[in-house]
Amino acid sequence: MDLETTYQEARAQLRKMRYISLFEGGTLLLLLGIAMPLKHLGGYPGMVSVIGPVHGLAFLLYCRMLVQTLSLGSWTRAERLRMALAPIIPFGAFLNERLLARRVASLAAPAKE
Repeated sequence: MDLETTYQEARAQLRKMRYISLFEGGTLLLLLGIAMPLKHLGGYPGMVSVIGPVHGLAFLLYCRMLVQTLSLGSWTRAERLRMALAPIIPFGAFLNERLLARRVASLAAPAKE
């Protein structure tokens, strides 16, 4: 496996992690911002029954992708901690996505000799 292939695989993994981070963060905001207020303030528990399992699957997918992404290596302790805490903090996944975008941009293809 050459270096170019390694860079491409790392960029692809980080892109997938970005998308999953956005999806997980979006479902968390839907759950906390719409479904839970409707349940507790409006007496409509149906939205939680729909969005709750979707968010649960998104969270599990995020955890799986996190393990795969961290296995790429070269992450600082602070980056690993931030990525692990991001899905449980509202808007954390969106901040995490920005860091992942910068990481993808920094993985420029190596110069051909």
